[in-house]
Amino acid sequence: MFTGIVEERGQVAACEELQGSWRYKVSASTVVEGVSLGDSIAVNGVCLTVAALSGATFAADVSNETLGLTTLGDLGAGSRVNLEPALALGERLGGHLVSGHVDGIGTVRSVAGDARSLRIAIGVPAALARYLAKKGSVCVDGVSLTINAVSGDTFDVNIIPHTAGETTIGQFAAGTRVNIEVDLLARYLERLLGNNDTGISEDFLKAHGYA
Repeated sequence: MFTGIVEERGQVAACEELQGSWRYKVSASTVVEGVSLGDSIAVNGVCLTVAALSGATFAADVSNETLGLTTLGDLGAGSRVNLEPALALGERLGGHLVSGHVDGIGTVRSVAGDARSLRIAIGVPAALARYLAKKGSVCVDGVSLTINAVSGDTFDVNIIPHTAGETTIGQFAAGTRVNIEVDLLARYLERLLGNNDTGISEDFLKAHGYA
């Protein structure tokens, strides 16, 4: 599990094809401290397993399945990526619970200045729109964000200067493809509602944007 609080921006050092799949090498600094082989690191919101370590660089194998369902296939040597090590029990939960399993790929619709912040609109696949709620949580390229507004298949977020400067979000432009992971709570609510025996009132669900 992760929190969506990016620890640092790393850089892809190499993408190597290995017997039909790929191995990504990522240069980092603080994120590799205390990391061992087999540990998990979120790269742009995608949970990857550390397969090799060499100084401040770690390597992770990426399957064709992952390449097809995320934006990792868009990366190349020199690409900047958001990095977060797995959450340890007892650590502070600063964002929201994130699994590192991407639900779909979104596309940045627009980026506009909003005082000292950025206002970013992101479109998502229609199947994911139902999981987005005003003031709910969403993970975008590994960054935990609060949704300001939802309209159809598009949601808006405000990015403060710190987040823009410490993550890759400051580089977003119209057309940028991003990894989207919806809030786990929305997923569980859907599962419960599917059983038609939740005990959750319709008014409560409507008030929180889930009905």
